Amino acid sequence: MESVEGEASLRGQAEIWKHMFAFIDSLALKCAVELRIPDIIHSHGVPITSSQIASCIDYPSSPKISYIERIERIMRFLGHKNIFAAQHPSDGGEPLYGLTHSSRWLVTGSDSNQLGSLFLLENHPYLVNSWHFLSQCVKEGGSAIEKAFGDVYIDLASKDQQFNKIFNEGMACNSKILTREILAGYKHGFDSLKSLVDVAGGIGGLISEIVKSYPHIKGINFDLPHVITTAPVYDGVTHVSGDMFHTIPNTNALLLKWVLHNWTDEACVKILKNCRKAIPEKTGKVIIIDVVLQPDGKGLFDDAGYASDLVMMVNMPGGKERTELEWKKLLEEGGFPRYQFIKIPALQSIIEAYPE
Repeated sequence: MESVEGEASLRGQAEIWKHMFAFIDSLALKCAVELRIPDIIHSHGVPITSSQIASCIDYPSSPKISYIERIERIMRFLGHKNIFAAQHPSDGGEPLYGLTHSSRWLVTGSDSNQLGSLFLLENHPYLVNSWHFLSQCVKEGGSAIEKAFGDVYIDLASKDQQFNKIFNEGMACNSKILTREILAGYKHGFDSLKSLVDVAGGIGGLISEIVKSYPHIKGINFDLPHVITTAPVYDGVTHVSGDMFHTIPNTNALLLKWVLHNWTDEACVKILKNCRKAIPEKTGKVIIIDVVLQPDGKGLFDDAGYASDLVMMVNMPGGKERTELEWKKLLEEGGFPRYQFIKIPALQSIIEAYPE
């Protein structure tokens, strides 16, 4: 009995050590992305050594440092984590490193695998350093990022051009992945629509792709004036400025992609009530794209969903991810008693809601 208890205690100690250094996983991978290591390996087409990787990195003039040794140590760690595939030659030569299904998502310019920019955004010092204020946020309310830097991340982006670029690129790469899954997983949901408004649609990337696939739809991209002024021209899409908390353009259906998780329940109910006013009573619908937390936590993206909930706590005062029961309560209070949840191969799900 003592040996069983002792083994369990030892495993518990190992688990704490793992969590103690968990930040290294993301920051070591951030280093690899910044050094363009996934791109370098991809460009060779075959697994390569740390020496070959190092020879493709642009180094500034500096005192002589063993760059190869440092690259090897980082690659050894990321290979151990199965981010890269490590091959150890039987003759004792340098290990070879190739891409895995994970690191392929970090290759720049790939049409289907584009998480590198979002990875750099989520690991930017503004966002990472804010986590040190989480306990203060729990005790005092508000968001951790405001306590760390005096502003929410959107305001920081408006003041810091470099961060704004990283922010926009991160949001764009995530949108491309999600758009593909929406078009594949909800293709019949757009068939009967004559008009569609993307509420808080940014510069219109998603609505433009929907209209491109369904040219019979009149697309409207709706967002705040300062956002709409930067939106490019898309065939079949009209840009309309306004505030979703005041009024929303009338249409057959409304789209809310990753919008409601930014707001408190009270604010979401207000948005949903405005949505209800904008669509036909009998045939209108709202299409919500957002995370639906699963209580059992056993799904492929469930860990990321629960982590995203804490990201909202850190970055957005009042923002949160919601369970299916929480979504149902929100929808019913907002005037949508009929709804269905549609799973797609992504972090988010589709929630289709009807006013009757």
